[in-house]
Formats: sequence, C-alpha cells, structure tokens
Amino acid sequence: MPVDQAPSVIEVVVVRLGGSRYALPMDSVAEVGRPPAMSRVPSLPNWLAGVVNWRGRVLAVIDLRPLLGAPAAELDRRARLVVLNRDGIPVGLLTEGVEGTHLLDDGMVEPSLANLSDSASGLLAGQTTDAAGPCGVVDLDAVYRLADTLPRARRAG
Repeated sequence: MPVDQAPSVIEVVVVRLGGSRYALPMDSVAEVGRPPAMSRVPSLPNWLAGVVNWRGRVLAVIDLRPLLGAPAAELDRRARLVVLNRDGIPVGLLTEGVEGTHLLDDGMVEPSLANLSDSASGLLAGQTTDAAGPCGVVDLDAVYRLADTLPRARRAG
C-alpha cells in the first residue's frame, strides 16, 4: 500500500448517547466535565439542548440523541458535557457518559448501517467494532454544519 494511502491511527474519546457508543476525535475534545445548569432557548430545534455558563463564557450545548433516533432518557450522575473545539469554535456535547479513550485505526472504519435515518447517517463517518461492541464514528464536520440549519437572527431596523 502506498504511504499516502496507509491507514492512520487516531485517538478517540468514546461516549454514550441513547445507550449506544460513539467515537469523537480526541484532537477536537477540549475538556470533559459535569453538565452545569442549562438554559433552554425557545423556538430552536430539540437537538439544541440550550446554553450554559462554562468557565465564564456562554456555550451552546447540543444533544445528538434526537438526530440519531436515540431515546433521550434522563441524564444521571454519569452524564458528561464534552466540550469540542474546532477552528476556535467551542460547542458542548451532552452525553450520557464517557467510556474513555481508545485508538482507532481508520482502516477499520466501515460504512454506517444502511437502515439509519438520514439525520443519523449524516452525522456519522462510519462505524467500527471492538471488544466492547459496535461504535459509531461521529463526523464532527457534520456536527458543526448543524449551525447552518438554525434560523438567522432578524436585524432591527
């Protein structure tokens, strides 16, 4: 196999959403903490859980469970807020828990299941299976593109 096509190994953080496992690229994870009190913003999609005061800054928090077709059970003490940062844009991801970090060989990533909804398959770069079972690989570009679907603020005038 040519060098430019050699599979690469990346470190991922495995989180739980809707009882299933999902991998996030570690290089985009800024920090992980307990979710603080959240303020819901009216008239926004259900996947936008709200905003929080995170270290003195307003942070938008998303919940991918509605888009993944996963049940949105009450969060318990294992719940974590995973703060992602891509190109200097932070966003919080509400999770049911964090399993830890793993190494992922991108050559082992398979296409997502064909029976997933369009919203779910659009958020995943594929899936992989390890000793703990199946794990969806989240496409963070697709997660950040969700902002493009939000209504634009009206200008006063």
